[in-house]
Amino acid sequence: MVTTRLDLARIRAARRDIDPAFLDTPLYRCDTLGRELGCTVSIKLETANPVRSFKARGTELVAGLLTGQGRTAAVCASAGNLGLALAWSGRRRGLDVTVVASRRAPAAKLDRIRALGAELELVDGDFEMARERAVSIAQQRGVRLVEDSLDIETCEGAATIGLELADGASSFDAVLIALGGGAMATGVGHVLKTLSPDVEVICVQPLGAPAMTRSWQQRRVVSTDSTDTIADGVAGRYPIPAVLDDLLTVADDAVLVREASIVAGMRMLLERAGLVVEPSAALGVAAVLEDRDRFAGRHVATIVCGSNVDVDAYRRWVHM
Repeated sequence: MVTTRLDLARIRAARRDIDPAFLDTPLYRCDTLGRELGCTVSIKLETANPVRSFKARGTELVAGLLTGQGRTAAVCASAGNLGLALAWSGRRRGLDVTVVASRRAPAAKLDRIRALGAELELVDGDFEMARERAVSIAQQRGVRLVEDSLDIETCEGAATIGLELADGASSFDAVLIALGGGAMATGVGHVLKTLSPDVEVICVQPLGAPAMTRSWQQRRVVSTDSTDTIADGVAGRYPIPAVLDDLLTVADDAVLVREASIVAGMRMLLERAGLVVEPSAALGVAAVLEDRDRFAGRHVATIVCGSNVDVDAYRRWVHM
C-alpha cells in the first residue's frame, strides 16, 4: 500500500467535481517523436483545455470546496498557470480571485489572468516573493490562501491524470513528469504506484532550478538562493516538507536536465508532434535526449503539461 497524504478514493471521487473539459485528455502514441528519440513515446496532452495546462484539475477541486463552505474569495501566488486556472475555476463559481505573480512572468499568462476577471498584483521579485505577498493578502483580507502542492486538492486533482494513464490501453515502462512544487509528480506518482507499481515514475527538473530534485536525492529539504531557467513554471526555491515526503514515497528517480535540452525538446515537440509547448512541458523529452541509452526500446509516456507561452520568446527559443 502506498502511504502519502493522498487518497485513491478521494482521487476517484474528484472526477465528479472537475469540469469535464479538463478530464480524459488525449493520450496517444507519437511515432514520429519515438523514431527520433529511439523509444516508443506516448503523449498525455494536458494543454487541450480552456486554460492550456493541467492546473485546473486541482483548482476545480479547490474552488468547489470553497464555494461549498460559503467562501467568496481566494488568493494565490503563481508563476502563471495556477493563477490562470484558479481565475477560470473561480469565475465559474462566483469566487473573487486575486493572483500575485512576478513581473517577470510570461506576459501571455498575465494577460489571460486579467481577461478572466481576476485581480492581478505583480511583485518585482520571483515566485517566493509573490508567495510572501499572497500570504500577507490572505491574512489582511481573511480569505483562503491557495497553495499549490501543499493544498491536497491540487495534488489529488493532478492525480486524476494518473487514473487516465493507468486506464490507458498501452502499458508503459516509465512515465516522465515535470517536477516543480510537486503536485503533479506526487499525484500521478501516487496513483501509478498504487495501480501500476511496475511503471517507473521519473521526475524531471531543470538544472537551473534544482531544489526539489536535490531534496529528493538527499532525502531532506534543500533550498536554493536563486533559479536560472526558462522553465518558469517549475522554478521554485523552497520545497515543501510534506510534499517532499510524498515524493520520496512515489518517485523512482528525479533527474536534472540542461537548458539546451529543454529547448531541443520544445523544438522536437513542434517539429515531430505539431505541439507548441512551454518549457516545463518539454522536460520529459529533454530527459530522454540526455540519456537515450536508458530509454532505448522502452515505452515511455510524457505529460505535456502546459502551452502558455509568449510568442516572441517561443520564436527565439525554437528559432522560428
